Amino acid sequence: MDLEKIKNAKTKIIGKKIEYFEEIESTHIYGREIAEDEENEGKILLAEVQTGGIGTKGRSWYTGYGKNIAMTIILYPNCKIDELNNLTVEIAEKIKEAIYELYGYKLEIKEPNDLMFNSKKICGILTELHSQGGKIKYLLISFGFNVNEDSFSEETKEIATSLKKEMGKDFVREEIICKIIEKLEEINILF
Repeated sequence: MDLEKIKNAKTKIIGKKIEYFEEIESTHIYGREIAEDEENEGKILLAEVQTGGIGTKGRSWYTGYGKNIAMTIILYPNCKIDELNNLTVEIAEKIKEAIYELYGYKLEIKEPNDLMFNSKKICGILTELHSQGGKIKYLLISFGFNVNEDSFSEETKEIATSLKKEMGKDFVREEIICKIIEKLEEINILF
């Protein structure tokens, strides 16, 4: 993974700091552990493999080594909590726009937190907000995106997919990360 390429994305905040892991239980769980420190504003936690990735409804999210995107972004929005009501769907819209702008592929959003490609799940989003006394302490935005995955389990092969599985070629993960974080910075309420 070329971290310098990600740090050079056209962003002001997201991705200027990156913590990279060959293997971690979950970038999201680790994000909770370090999010109290506001020095982590815009930090990306990026993993090649998650041994306990968090999916929807407590399910696990599989990350094949060196093939997909498993990441968490730490932010400290200075807005009211109710302004973030539709945030997960907004994030899904931005990821959808990023993939369309890069490759012309149209993903569909399955509300509130999944992106589908040809009716199969390609990306899952997990947002977590911590507040105290009505004030936002921190926000975690995590997502897993199946990029070059070509091996799906028996239980997921009919419901999950990847860009490679659908299009028959490899994709550059850094290019996708850069475009997604650039699109996420368009969500004004986050900054």
